[in-house]
Amino acid sequence: MRVYPKCTFITSSSTFNTTSSSPILLQRTIMASVLAKTKRKKIIFPTKNELSEAMAEYTANLSAKFCKVRGYFTVVLSGGDLISWLSELVEPMYQESIEWSKWHIFWVDERVVPLDHKDSNYKLAFDGFLSKVPIPVANIHAIDKDCAALGDAKGAALLYEECLKRLVNRDIIRTYKASGFPQFDLQLLGMGPDGHMASLFPGHYQIKEKADLVTYITDSPKPPPKRITFTLPVINCASYNLMAVCDEAQADAVAKVFSDNFDLPAAWLTADKEAIWFLDQAAASKIPKGH
Repeated sequence: MRVYPKCTFITSSSTFNTTSSSPILLQRTIMASVLAKTKRKKIIFPTKNELSEAMAEYTANLSAKFCKVRGYFTVVLSGGDLISWLSELVEPMYQESIEWSKWHIFWVDERVVPLDHKDSNYKLAFDGFLSKVPIPVANIHAIDKDCAALGDAKGAALLYEECLKRLVNRDIIRTYKASGFPQFDLQLLGMGPDGHMASLFPGHYQIKEKADLVTYITDSPKPPPKRITFTLPVINCASYNLMAVCDEAQADAVAKVFSDNFDLPAAWLTADKEAIWFLDQAAASKIPKGH
């Protein structure tokens, strides 16, 4: 993988700090420490363009690795700006070198709206990325279209979980050795200014779900209100989790994450092999020194 001479690469030295005097916070941070498989890392990029280039290369390298070893590459997408940052993958050097036929695409969360609705993460990904690369249609695993059209969040979550289980049975999705939960090869994630990731929001019970693979929310603080989302154990079982965050609007939340504020769902992010944050300078601007 390319060395990024203009970027700052840091392994968080204070991950899961347990020095707090609060018994509740201490208990939670100890829990997080037990759950953690890898330390939180970050790379700070001077510009969004450089972040985008690095994300493409990171993804392409993992694609080559997993396609060679397994014959499949399972990739989980989120919404927001992430799709625009994936645009580098449609460049000729990647179009010609990536084994697109071996990719399987999933969504870490989805808005329960029709698939052609402007708020649909599927539509965002299809228009900005998936329609421009030759991934087989059968390998793109979207939310059930009927549940989406009807606004049936609970049904959509149940059917998406069934989809994951079928693909586990076909050995397209691996299972994590300890829990038996689905283990995706790579998840590409984003974070909101409130510190939410996927559709796991601060103060909402979905972050505590430990049994289901997919859950749902009908009162999302960010519209639209109905969504489905992977649960935290599924997210954290992934081999590689890449969290990409840009802009000053996210800086406060980023600083809280790297100060181990576990009120923010994104602070709980880990992975089996590597949990890495790609940040531009604006998003990283408020991280305390030494974190």
